[in-house]
Amino acid sequence: MATRTIFYDTETTGLSSDKDRIIEIAAYEPLTDRTFIKLINPGCPIPPEASAIHHITEAMVADCPSFGQVACEFSEFCEGDVVLIAHNNDAFDMPFLQKEYARCGAAFPSSWRFFDSLKWARRYRTDLPRHTLQFLREIYGVSANNAHRALDDVIVLHQVFSQMTDDLTIDQILTLMTQPRELLHMPFGKHQGKPLKELPSDYIRWLLSGGALDKSENLELRASFEKLGLLK
Repeated sequence: MATRTIFYDTETTGLSSDKDRIIEIAAYEPLTDRTFIKLINPGCPIPPEASAIHHITEAMVADCPSFGQVACEFSEFCEGDVVLIAHNNDAFDMPFLQKEYARCGAAFPSSWRFFDSLKWARRYRTDLPRHTLQFLREIYGVSANNAHRALDDVIVLHQVFSQMTDDLTIDQILTLMTQPRELLHMPFGKHQGKPLKELPSDYIRWLLSGGALDKSENLELRASFEKLGLLK
């Protein structure tokens, strides 16, 4: 049986998975056209600046279940051989999900695999100046929606991701992301899109001295600099 994909998204009280909480979680499974959406009472205040983004207020979640009451339902929705896909999954959604499961004492399914669509976009659409979900939505001509509400973002992500990856299977996509690649153009920063050979030498030295090339996500960039003889 082929691996199933489930697109998911979380809205939270803030940006720190250590101190902030999930207040909405949504998921969509294309194979069965099933959706999952729950507002969650975080048991703490929702800062005005967070509400300004996702428009979820304390009044909206006052009578909603806690994450502990929702965890089992979400696990059941995502049961089996699945890959959970989120935009900025590795730095945001997955850490929040893991922390919430740990806090409520629920078992975090060991069968779950995760994929970060933001990393795919950054790797294969280096021609774009930005890779936010809403910017990609515009690039791929996906209809506008209620941005920053979980289910709406999930549906948009599925449509965008389907176009970004064309007819590749999820197993092929996972394999491609594990393969090293040689970079020819700067993938980020003020010189994004510029050929590596044309980068100012002082900029390369700045990246090196600041430790940017030691980060795991930039090892391919470092290897490309080394191959071109630009690290001296």
